[in-house]
Amino acid sequence: MRVLFATPEIAPWVKSGGLGDVSRALPAALLAAGADPRVLIPYYPALRRAFPNAVPLASLHGFGGDYAAARLCEAVLPEGLKLWCIDCPPYYDRAGNAYQDDTGRDFADNAVRFGLLSRVAALLASAQSPMPWRPQVLHGNDWPCGLAPAFAHYDGGRHAAMLMAVHNLAFQGNFDLELLAPLGLPQEARAAEGVEYFGQLSFLKAGLQFARHIVTVSPRYAQELLSEEFGYGLAGLLRWRSADLTGILNGIDTALWNPQTDPLIAAPYGAENLEHKAANTRALRADLGLLPEPKVPLLGMVGRLTEQKGVDLVASLAEDIVQLPAQLVVLGEGDQGIEAALRELATRYAGRIAVQVGFDETLAHRIEAGADIFLMPSRFEPCGLNQMYSMHYGTPPVVRAVGGLADTVVDWNQATRAAGSATGFTFAAADASDLLPALRRAVALWQDRPAWQELMRNGMRRDFGWAPVARRYLELYARLAVN
Repeated sequence: MRVLFATPEIAPWVKSGGLGDVSRALPAALLAAGADPRVLIPYYPALRRAFPNAVPLASLHGFGGDYAAARLCEAVLPEGLKLWCIDCPPYYDRAGNAYQDDTGRDFADNAVRFGLLSRVAALLASAQSPMPWRPQVLHGNDWPCGLAPAFAHYDGGRHAAMLMAVHNLAFQGNFDLELLAPLGLPQEARAAEGVEYFGQLSFLKAGLQFARHIVTVSPRYAQELLSEEFGYGLAGLLRWRSADLTGILNGIDTALWNPQTDPLIAAPYGAENLEHKAANTRALRADLGLLPEPKVPLLGMVGRLTEQKGVDLVASLAEDIVQLPAQLVVLGEGDQGIEAALRELATRYAGRIAVQVGFDETLAHRIEAGADIFLMPSRFEPCGLNQMYSMHYGTPPVVRAVGGLADTVVDWNQATRAAGSATGFTFAAADASDLLPALRRAVALWQDRPAWQELMRNGMRRDFGWAPVARRYLELYARLAVN
């Protein structure tokens, strides 16, 4: 199965969220399963530094629009996965991340930057491709790849089957409709049946409109997208396309995230020697200046500091958390107001609450290993990875029962304990008054060491690896490629 996997991110070089992790892990899993994938991605500075000798493959031109000159280069990862990099320095050789400059502002020309990514993806998936390798399926990811199915539609001719993957519907890539011509789209696309969306040009809407199939990152999220609450203005279109919508839960890299072999944590441990986890908790407390209180559970939270992630709910419960009693550590970056509020709480409750603003891969691993309980009270969560990392590390999560969190975390109660299926704690409403009882249940069970270790082992024995996920995708690709 030949798959062109188009993406704006790939970990560890260019990553703003889970898409970066997926874009490295899923193609590698497809390769390991016998498929023949290529990852199409802009040649960002981090990739230039990592792969300075990428081999030129072809010039990229002749597809309309007002794009800068570009070429296609190939780099090969250690596992044999091939990266096809779009080398266009005026668009991609800049300081910042994939979407924003180093001051946190969106690049003003993001429409053209990712228009080129979509344009090249459509070209390489067509009969006009300059490359002898031709994909059977184009797997485009999120709004930066959303115009690829539209280009294929308006270009006509033979193309690979178009699959549009939605990792977060809230990010839609909406721009001025006057960009149609510079992007190389015909004026007939200026319509509700085209790429127009509430008077704008929407990359994501275009992908949802014209892709042969739509996939999202958990079964529950696939259903939630059909509702007005979670549909972000696109629920009607998604209901119309619902027969072509599939939810496939993401996996995690169980080699990178493995408490038995993780070189970033203080002490290795596993389901059979849970007592060694305590050394990680002691080390985390010492690293962050928390009081050494072994009879008090340590709550951990890692992720974007935004309302979507429910960080504000946790902040509003700071006094309740300290009085449970419990300690709290938070790592992440995001909304400046939330960052400031968390810093103030860390000062007010010094020794009880620790906050580090920014991203630190080592500390993320040490929190997963050192925390007793992990918090993910998200208002919505397409899939989520940290709850799976946490279960794999024997750190039962407390989550809101939405999206991938509902698909992966089984609430502890009498029935699930008897069935041996409980892995954490869930709550229903995006409200601090609903989160607090779940926290109290978790802290109360933590005091019951035999029951708590039973819960830890349940989570650690779940298989969240990528191999079964890759098989699901290959089944989907096979259905699309023959139609």
